[in-house]
Amino acid sequence: MKICVAGQGAFGIKHLEAISKIEGIEVVSLTGGNPAGTEEVAKRFGIPHWTGNLAESLAQPGVEAAILTTPTQMHADQAEQCMRAGKHVMVEIPMADNLADSERLVRVQKETGVVAMAGHTRRFNPSHQWIRKRILAGELKIQSMDVQTFFFRRTNMNAAGKPRSWTDHLLWHHACHTVDLFQYQTGETAHRANALEGPHHPELKIAMDMSVQLKIPSGAICTLALSFNNKGPLGTFFRYICDNGTYIARYDELVDGDQKPIDVSNVDVSMNGIELQDREFFAAIKEGREPNASVAQCLPAMQTLDRLEKSMQGNP
Repeated sequence: MKICVAGQGAFGIKHLEAISKIEGIEVVSLTGGNPAGTEEVAKRFGIPHWTGNLAESLAQPGVEAAILTTPTQMHADQAEQCMRAGKHVMVEIPMADNLADSERLVRVQKETGVVAMAGHTRRFNPSHQWIRKRILAGELKIQSMDVQTFFFRRTNMNAAGKPRSWTDHLLWHHACHTVDLFQYQTGETAHRANALEGPHHPELKIAMDMSVQLKIPSGAICTLALSFNNKGPLGTFFRYICDNGTYIARYDELVDGDQKPIDVSNVDVSMNGIELQDREFFAAIKEGREPNASVAQCLPAMQTLDRLEKSMQGNP
């Protein structure tokens, strides 16, 4: 399968590294916003064509699908561009930075019939898969999820420490991971959603700290703290407080409440959540089916984020 990737930054590189471990997939074009950086990454991964124009990548001979790891503000329009061109698309989280654009992508997917998937990696991390399998087997029931998403990011820098051309967002990007995961793991959509934000950064014009509360009809709650002001351990830590145990997940690793490691090496074919996410995308294309984390499946998370945004504006 020939594909193209858009985005030469930190997450584009993560996907290219993951794809290199998947047989039968050839990246034939790379689209990037920085010409020198795009050429450098393309040569590093042996990609024969690179450009600053997504349409040019999509038009390369034999291209069937695209993976978008571009700035958040470009996600919705570029995902629609791919679908309208008849290409399957995976758009990195979030699929959009507002509900209207998210709903638009779901409509376009239905119109075009292509595979359209959002990059909700937490669904694929072996740690969270281990929890989900026990929930589905009736061995665990979530009582509470307590989650911390902490970064130190007071300038526009990416995960690799390089300058980026856009501003990240705690609600529409980072909270999206947890909102979707909570609703996915419990199988319910939050009927109560509340959020508070701290002061806005004078230059970035975004809230640097945020608190989110969710509750589902059956009673479980989720408490999420987010910060770009944190100086210390970085990343996201998920604490599952269940009726039959407590578990703490960090990306692809899992420990119990006593910090005893849990072996998740046999949960799936890889320990890399991004690789597993990409494998699901390609498998759905080959099998002609809806993928886990399709844009339609992820829409409830975007609807909840919209409610959270309104609650911060004093319009619950």
